[in-house]
Amino acid sequence: MKTTLDLNDQLLASAKALAARQRTSLTRVIEEGLQLRLRARPPGETGTRRRRLPVFDGHGGLVPGVEPTSNKALLAALGDDA
Repeated sequence: MKTTLDLNDQLLASAKALAARQRTSLTRVIEEGLQLRLRARPPGETGTRRRRLPVFDGHGGLVPGVEPTSNKALLAALGDDA
């Protein structure tokens, strides 16, 4: 579809230069830019949903008697003593 755009002169010059370097048309450069912008929707917009990350609440801990500063003790507690 044909349309008319009012673009900043420097932006248009940069887009034309990019099109020339990539050996493509100005139309294609503008289409690609619009596609990228439309794909990068902000959170909360239709189609995207924020997900809650699991958070450790601090309960539990080490098994009594395991020394947390000893690699050997930690491996032994895991059953991987080497």
